[in-house]
Amino acid sequence: MAVSLNPVQIMKDQAEEERSETARLSSFVGAIAIGELVRSTLGPRGMDKILYSVGRSEGEIEVTNDGATILRNIGVDNPAAKVLVNISKTQDDEVGDGTTSVVVLASELLREAEKLVAAKLHPQTIIAGYRKATDVARKALDDAAVDHSSDEERFRSDLIKIAKTTLSSKILSQQKDFFAEMCVDAVLRLKGSGNLDAIKIIKMQGGTLSDSFLDQGFILEKTIGVHQPKRIENAKILIANTPMDTDKVKIFGSKISVESTAQIAEIELAEKEKMKNKVDKILSHNINVFINRQLIYNYPEQLFADAGVMAIEHSDFDGMERLALVTGGEIVSTFDHPELVKLGKCDLIEEVMIGEKRMIRFSGVAMGQACTIILRGATQQILDEAERSLHDALCVLTQTVKDPRVVYGGGCCEVIMSRAIREAATHVAGKEVLAMESFCHALDMIPTIIADNAGYDSAFLLASLKAAHAKEGGASYGLNMDTGAVGCMEDLGITESYLVKRQVLITASEAAEMIIRVDNILKSAPRKRTTDRSHC
Repeated sequence: MAVSLNPVQIMKDQAEEERSETARLSSFVGAIAIGELVRSTLGPRGMDKILYSVGRSEGEIEVTNDGATILRNIGVDNPAAKVLVNISKTQDDEVGDGTTSVVVLASELLREAEKLVAAKLHPQTIIAGYRKATDVARKALDDAAVDHSSDEERFRSDLIKIAKTTLSSKILSQQKDFFAEMCVDAVLRLKGSGNLDAIKIIKMQGGTLSDSFLDQGFILEKTIGVHQPKRIENAKILIANTPMDTDKVKIFGSKISVESTAQIAEIELAEKEKMKNKVDKILSHNINVFINRQLIYNYPEQLFADAGVMAIEHSDFDGMERLALVTGGEIVSTFDHPELVKLGKCDLIEEVMIGEKRMIRFSGVAMGQACTIILRGATQQILDEAERSLHDALCVLTQTVKDPRVVYGGGCCEVIMSRAIREAATHVAGKEVLAMESFCHALDMIPTIIADNAGYDSAFLLASLKAAHAKEGGASYGLNMDTGAVGCMEDLGITESYLVKRQVLITASEAAEMIIRVDNILKSAPRKRTTDRSHC
């Protein structure tokens, strides 16, 4: 009896499978390539990338060195690369900064894992070693962190140093002292709430970055209606999202037949009467300011002007949500029950000129911590990158207010963690030691890349940094990228948030562990389009 030797087809046509070494190599190569893409942006001397869009928004460009922005805007097909893109987004959402560091560290961990796999070390052994190294590194980071929250003046100094360190690798590095003070003032106004919605950033082309300023109030990028008061004290604000045009017949293709022009006038009069009734309902709330998400047309605007009410139309939705938050009001759509509506309150509303644009300033709002940062700059690309930089700094500062522990930057933390892991590895018996050593090499790559991006001799600087840490009292030493030498980070004021560093360490190690576990990549067959239309 003949036996068929043809392999059994389990998967659908066009479905693909990569197994064992091929799958692992594919994962490692994809993840390492993503790390290579963003590593040149790391550190205070990192370079920028131009992102040029093709397709529906063709011609739009972004110039940035923000890791999360770069990775979010590129299309990746490799599954492991997508994991690194996702951890960059997670880092951005969680703490706001360290998006490049987490990707670079994860890719270096995978580069080291690739060497260990090639040396016939089992992936589970590598994972066990990485877990031990992560625990030791986290404990070393905890021990290195300092907390000055009990001293208000010293804590403010820490916040300013953190803001300067965060901004030193951004487009705002030349004005980092100016913007660091601005960010700290804005965050301290939040009084520990951490609600960044109370801080609005307005971008205005023109002038230079140093012309930017912090306004102690809420500014709306709209203008006040015609013939209406331009200044109102003790404002009672009704915030609405309602159509203010007349209720026309909205059935597609409908027609109205009339026998004379008088009937047209009657229809118009009825529409006007209906709109007047709606305006009267709004005025019955005993308000002097009306802000609507939608347009306010000429006739309702005239009625509001006659009543001495300030009307502001077509406020953007984000602005409406923020305005309701800071004034303590509610967004309403119906006006039949004034007693149930919560009005917003404000000490003063006035029209101001900023640059060449008229805007509306709300001073003395219910949420006293609300403020607005006005960003000036030569081009839209500069303004967009400046906004991303400020957002990173504000996020890091709000996280630091919640957890006031700080650590030293300039590669100092990475060397501390690396030393602690090497010391712990001497007490571990087994192959995990090799993985722990590899974890040390990956951590050492962070200061190495920072030095490389600044054009310095990274091998010499890393050796000097390790030697400085080996001496007594050298635990605060890191890389000074202004002089290309090793220096005391405490004296130089190069400080980072403990939460950012901890998140980078944990996220990168977990992502690397996930990718190391992979031994099969399965790609499903594309779903075929059905062309049978017999049932239609």
